Amino acid sequence: MERLWRYNLHYFDDLTATAAEERSAWHRALIARWIEENPPGLGTAWEPYPTSLRIVNWIKWLLAGNPPVAEMLDSLAVQARWLARRIEWHLLGNHLFANAKALVFAGAFFSGEEARCWRERGARILLNELPEQVLADGGHFERSPMYHALALEDVLDLVNVLQTLGDEGMSPLARALRERVPAMLYWLRCMSHPDHRIASFNDAAEGIAPPNAEMEAYASRLGFSAPQPPLEGVVQLPASGYVRVARGPAVAILDCAPIGPDYLPGHAHADTLSFEVSVHGRRLIVNGGTSCYGTSAQRVRERGTEWHSTVQVAGFDSSEVWSGFRVGRRARPGPVSVENFTVECSHDGYRFLSGAPRHYRRWILEADGLRVDDWLTDSRHPAVARFHLAPGIEARSKEHGRHWCLKSLDGLVARCEIAEGRARVEQSEHAPQFGKRVPIQTLAVQLNEGRASVRWRWKP
Repeated sequence: MERLWRYNLHYFDDLTATAAEERSAWHRALIARWIEENPPGLGTAWEPYPTSLRIVNWIKWLLAGNPPVAEMLDSLAVQARWLARRIEWHLLGNHLFANAKALVFAGAFFSGEEARCWRERGARILLNELPEQVLADGGHFERSPMYHALALEDVLDLVNVLQTLGDEGMSPLARALRERVPAMLYWLRCMSHPDHRIASFNDAAEGIAPPNAEMEAYASRLGFSAPQPPLEGVVQLPASGYVRVARGPAVAILDCAPIGPDYLPGHAHADTLSFEVSVHGRRLIVNGGTSCYGTSAQRVRERGTEWHSTVQVAGFDSSEVWSGFRVGRRARPGPVSVENFTVECSHDGYRFLSGAPRHYRRWILEADGLRVDDWLTDSRHPAVARFHLAPGIEARSKEHGRHWCLKSLDGLVARCEIAEGRARVEQSEHAPQFGKRVPIQTLAVQLNEGRASVRWRWKP
């Protein structure tokens, strides 16, 4: 099985899942079996990341009132000792954050000098990483809505455990955590659609982080609140680079962001200047999503530009994604211009081609539709703008491909006019979850002399 699947087998997430108390007998047997079948230091089970998540989940389960399984406390202490010597400095990012969180949990749960050392070491790492990993606008620095939601859950868990067990000298950490929650909540709201599900930028899949409603309720129980994005207007998230535009029945989320930290692009996709749109609360235009990790051809495909609602030039990716978690050449987005409901940005991801073409994109959200203009500064290379339609929506051509009707099972959703360029329908896929891909249609518009203009009109 793939490494990600094996990792999940050792997280013990079900200990804290919905209605977990109904499965307590099974959980006790599973913990006992895990202790027996996974001797210290052997196999996937003892890699630092799954060890970190398991430590937290076991402690949550115990704090929920479950009596410990035989040898469970001994095993938990050994896991914390093992982890303390194997911090993932070579990976950094969310792995390092998870390691530090687990040390704080273990240090707060146990007593004694060794536990104090775990607690203080975890706190030092977190105090150093919080300003690095949580940007000024509240977004997680890897620019993935999924990993942002997981980071927010981590922050809330740390606030919770310090409140529950007493901060034991952790006051600076508690303050640093609490200061960041409102902005992180607001960022998550801005990067979610009206259906309260996250947008698919970079590595993103549903069913990994808790649903937004659960996250909101958790934050509320801990005393946090944050404003809602405006029902109509433009929200710029300047530190992370995304823009949310809402007008009438439509919400558009635009990617004008760098791919992520220069030293940590593992969860980045070649999706610069891509976007997603919901109309009347339902998805219309989407990105491809994420169904797998690893180093397969499918993983490379899902990170590529063709998998996203943006422009691909000469068949190349806007950023050079390769292997499972690597990026070579990177697209650098230009400044974002916002005027009323018009947003414009550009990037230089195709600068290695002759003429060093720069891709410009302008979104104009109107009261009843959206206009998307694309142009290249050098038109000698073939280019195509792809608009991936949400699952269940079909495009039907009228007037030799100049006009299109977008329909779902319950009727007309929108109309589309190709003002400049040549359009065709491609058969593609969308990955809403890990391990799941569904067929979709993609409206692919060939740029004409380096230019394309597409106008979408919503059903009245």
